[in-house]
Amino acid sequence: MAAETLELNVYNDKKAIAASGGGGGRKSGGTFLGKVKVAGASFAKEGDETLVYYPLEKRSVFSQIKGEIGLKVWFVDEPPPPAPPAADAPAAEQKGDAPSSEDKKEAADDKGKDPAAAAAPAAEEKKPDAAPPAEEKKPEEAAAKPEDKKPENNGKKKSPEKGKKDGDKPKDESKPKDDNKKEVAAAAAAAPASPSMAPPPSPSKMQLATAGVAGDLEIRPQTAAERSMAASGGGSASYDLVDRVPYLFVRLLKAKHHHQDGKQQPLYAQLCIGAHTVRTASAGEWDQVFAFHKASLTASSLEVTVHEEARKPEKEGEAAPEDANLGFVSFDLQEVPKRSPPDSALAPQWYTLEGHAAEDGAAACDVMLAVWVGTQVDEAFQEAWQSDSGGNLVHTRSKAYLSPKLWYLRLSIIQAQDLRLPSPPDGKAKQFGPAFPELYVKAQLGAQVFKTGRIALGSAAAGASNPSWNEDLLFVAAEPFDPFLTVAVEDVFSGHLVGQARVPLSSVHRRSDDRAEPPSRWLNLCGDEARPYAGRVHVRVCLEGGYHVLDEAANVASDVRAASKQLSKPPVGMLEVGIRGASNLVPMKIAKDGASGSTDAYVVLKYGPKWARTRTILDQFNPRWNEQYAWDVFDPCTVLSIAVFDNVRYKVADDGKLPKDARIGKLRIRLSTLDTNRVYVINYALTAVHPVGVRKMGELELAIRFTCPSWLTLMQAYGSPLLPRMHYVKPLGPAQQDVLRHTAMRIVSGRLARSEPPLGPEVVQYLLDTDTHTWSMRRSKANWFRVVGCLSHVATAVKWAHRVRTWEHSPTTVLVHMLLVAIVLCPEMILPTVCLYLFLVLLWRYRSRPREPTGMDPRLSHVDSVSPDELDEEFDGLPSGRPADVVRMRYDRLRAVAGRAQTLLGDVAAQGERIEALLSWRDPRATGVFAVVILLTALVLYAVPFKVLLLGMGFFYLRHPRFRGDMPSAGFNFFRRLPSLSDRVL
Repeated sequence: MAAETLELNVYNDKKAIAASGGGGGRKSGGTFLGKVKVAGASFAKEGDETLVYYPLEKRSVFSQIKGEIGLKVWFVDEPPPPAPPAADAPAAEQKGDAPSSEDKKEAADDKGKDPAAAAAPAAEEKKPDAAPPAEEKKPEEAAAKPEDKKPENNGKKKSPEKGKKDGDKPKDESKPKDDNKKEVAAAAAAAPASPSMAPPPSPSKMQLATAGVAGDLEIRPQTAAERSMAASGGGSASYDLVDRVPYLFVRLLKAKHHHQDGKQQPLYAQLCIGAHTVRTASAGEWDQVFAFHKASLTASSLEVTVHEEARKPEKEGEAAPEDANLGFVSFDLQEVPKRSPPDSALAPQWYTLEGHAAEDGAAACDVMLAVWVGTQVDEAFQEAWQSDSGGNLVHTRSKAYLSPKLWYLRLSIIQAQDLRLPSPPDGKAKQFGPAFPELYVKAQLGAQVFKTGRIALGSAAAGASNPSWNEDLLFVAAEPFDPFLTVAVEDVFSGHLVGQARVPLSSVHRRSDDRAEPPSRWLNLCGDEARPYAGRVHVRVCLEGGYHVLDEAANVASDVRAASKQLSKPPVGMLEVGIRGASNLVPMKIAKDGASGSTDAYVVLKYGPKWARTRTILDQFNPRWNEQYAWDVFDPCTVLSIAVFDNVRYKVADDGKLPKDARIGKLRIRLSTLDTNRVYVINYALTAVHPVGVRKMGELELAIRFTCPSWLTLMQAYGSPLLPRMHYVKPLGPAQQDVLRHTAMRIVSGRLARSEPPLGPEVVQYLLDTDTHTWSMRRSKANWFRVVGCLSHVATAVKWAHRVRTWEHSPTTVLVHMLLVAIVLCPEMILPTVCLYLFLVLLWRYRSRPREPTGMDPRLSHVDSVSPDELDEEFDGLPSGRPADVVRMRYDRLRAVAGRAQTLLGDVAAQGERIEALLSWRDPRATGVFAVVILLTALVLYAVPFKVLLLGMGFFYLRHPRFRGDMPSAGFNFFRRLPSLSDRVL
């Protein structure tokens, strides 16, 4: 169902009904109004469905029809039919092999009957345990097939169960009868006697199909890559963006030891290959897989030894005996078989151990194991003991994470009634207190607390004793939700709680648009023991599914989908990223003597709600991960974030505190800069900003491919809004968005920190850019020069016009005169000429376009000209932890920068105020001169043709320098003399 698409066509049948004349038969036809396509992934379960309005798609761009259609779409999981008793299997098998003559006669009679009537028994046999609503159907409706129904019955409502059953019937009937004969007796009894009685697919398969449609839920990285390669005709070539790295796999299952006295101790196995020596756990069955990087192997043979643990000494103080060596088995690495998926897993075998025998000459122990040479694509690699990742360390594993699904929770506080206020604390406070108590509503969800404004009882807003607020409070809720939302009314003066109520989030209404207001409710407030009923408050609570909850900065957003599943759209493509390796990484852990260092690097990728983390390569300055991950892309104008860290968490500090992973570098790749269906293999420089300075940390080698099956769908995404509809019809304020974004960041960081292995808060916050709002002199300089860079084109045009005006290059000035004449005489050619000129400029710049997606730009970030003190200020937290003299010096510097910005803003405001002074008669003489000038200008414009006036003005502006003075013009001097409001500012 998840891979299917529901298509709904809307027609206007007035013409068809009028043409039928109410008499002979229905005629096909009607005016096409539009269609709607709903992806199966957006179907909601029964009970979670909501009314969603979909815009009608036009048949062509010239269609004038517009409109929307509201739909409620849901699905119902049908449980599989119960299996019949096993005792009926022989009878069913005999009946299937040799049908009786009565059955043949009934079948012959059914052939002569109406097909609709013959389908009734089959429908009853297919679903004997039908729901009560389905049993109340009329026999005619139950017997009629969907294709045989008359047009008059099209308007009758059908249950979802019946619609699903009819839709699944053709798929079940396509199975041949010969396959049923090959089943065993028990399965034959449970199998349907006819194709029409085939059971529906099991719910587990439905859930797997539903989960597999979105790339966010595909935790295994090779699954999405294999799907993309199969779709593009590349076969089953998984991990095609990275190199296949050979590994030696050893799978140890168990050992069989024949002990004479019957008292057997736990066994364990030990593997020795070159410098690697590793042992299994002491247990009856091990079932462990070991993966050795083949490039690091220095031996030509593998030796597996089985040991038996020695018994503990009976008396204390006695020396414990050594473990018994039960024998070994050796393998030559040159003769180890190779395996590559999609080959099946290599079956383990029993091997007789050498080097130790029983008294009768028989082998003392056998071990079951399998040895093969594979790659990182092997399904056993993810959970295997890995030689280059520290073995079975949890913090060095390769994992994928999912951010919690976030919703906006809107709480509308309307009013309160029948409030019973607590008594004031004492008479003195009552004497000096206000005449009316001030009340406010406080709402809390988890760690989020928001308050309404204060309203004094007895005021106009409060009426007699019913204060009214009419305020909205927005929270960020994450699935699974907190159990309750607490709403409390408090008195500001007394500081006591008037009453509180709790709202279960499981009962909160969910909406996907603003077309219908959520239902309101009255909450009874509970006070103290003296006031069990403290009044009631009128609220409106709903989960806003039409918003996208931003947990990262808007300019680097990787997901813009709405929270509601029913508003999701099918993906436009797939993004595949191969983490090949890194080179020239700097030492992150320095030894105590300072002579050596090490780096344990891993990579974290973030796109949409899915996070991917590679395994940690220990003690390598040139690690090679060769891991590949895939994401479904729903919007091409999104950003992929990648960061490299040094793993410190796998080593517990001496003081017991969990250390934080160190930053190595970060880069972002915008998907809109990638060509579709092309593989990029690029080395990106890793530059990190530290409190001690800016340093190049190394290079990261990536392989990127953005696959898009439909170019037209990709182009349509550029014309659609970036955010869901609710962000535009009911927008949130900038300050409110900033607060909610940081709240969402904290929620995501807290949830991912509770994973296993945990994704540290420092990793999540670094990728989500939680510190972009903090003050940084370096970022301020970068943003200033970005503004200057955008205005540089305007400055270049002004300089060119000045050169033309001053006749620095006479042929250019003559050509500009000719162009001015052509424009004035043919004004209709202005816009076509400008568009053609821009098109030619774009063609010329196409040759120098960026060939590869760029990463972080150190020059644009101004990291090469930053001082150590500015970097220390950038990493200083709030409140500052630096000495007082350092803070005073930085404050003085900030005051100097703010003073220049203040002067610039004052100059800009003065220019606008001078323009307003022309019309305000603040300077009567200047405004009078301006009135006379505009009157004369109006008379001239009435008398002189407009083209002649334009030519005269153009020639006057381009006149030769010998006809121009070296002092400012009269108009410029007049404007500079106009008054502004600067002289009235204190």
